[in-house]
Amino acid sequence: MKKIIHRNKSRGYANHGWLESYHSFSFAGYHDPARVHFGALRVLNDDRVDGGMGFGMHPHDNMEIITIPLSGALQHRDSMGFNSIIKEGDVQIMSAGTGVTHSEINASSSEAVTFLQIWIFPKQKNCEPRYDQQYFDGEERKNKLQLIVAPEKKGKEVQIMQDAWFWLSNPEKGITQHYELQDKLHGLYVFVMEGQLSIEGEVLNRRDAIGFNDIEEFTFTAEEDTKMLIMELPMNW
Repeated sequence: MKKIIHRNKSRGYANHGWLESYHSFSFAGYHDPARVHFGALRVLNDDRVDGGMGFGMHPHDNMEIITIPLSGALQHRDSMGFNSIIKEGDVQIMSAGTGVTHSEINASSSEAVTFLQIWIFPKQKNCEPRYDQQYFDGEERKNKLQLIVAPEKKGKEVQIMQDAWFWLSNPEKGITQHYELQDKLHGLYVFVMEGQLSIEGEVLNRRDAIGFNDIEEFTFTAEEDTKMLIMELPMNW
């Protein structure tokens, strides 16, 4: 088993006044050659945007972009014709493929919005752009794993153009859970959104993360009421 630990305070940070952003991997003005990507996981940004502010129309291509709101709401518009609001509980995915432009603006004029934005390298380049969003009930991930992203859409999960699976879980203090990989050649990246987690001999706190390679299963225990994201993805990038 190989593992890397990314502590909260080790992340890159940018403050643009209206935007505060923490970068788990190299992004924009933050560059760390040891933290460019973890397998197919290229970006994990932890963003806070002031009321009425946001990102104007800008382009992307050949990237799978997942947005998970943590509080507040985002107004999304794109060149595919989608115009929607995403809020806490929603998960949004945009397969940029051959190219798409989009904007993300805080839907409130006064309250901040916080969200995770995650970029994944696609399995195949130059596919037709695609958009989806779904609401996931938080009660359905209390003390269990809730599938939110998968390569095949069999239920509510949003579909990604990659052999990747994302799970959310909200274990209560003292709860132990087990995860077995879909593919033993994959890696795992676990991000603690809130709380404290013991996992494979390590203790992770709020906004800490751990990445595993050469592991087929793992067990974790919530030391406090916890909110966490598990990402399983290919490592051949």
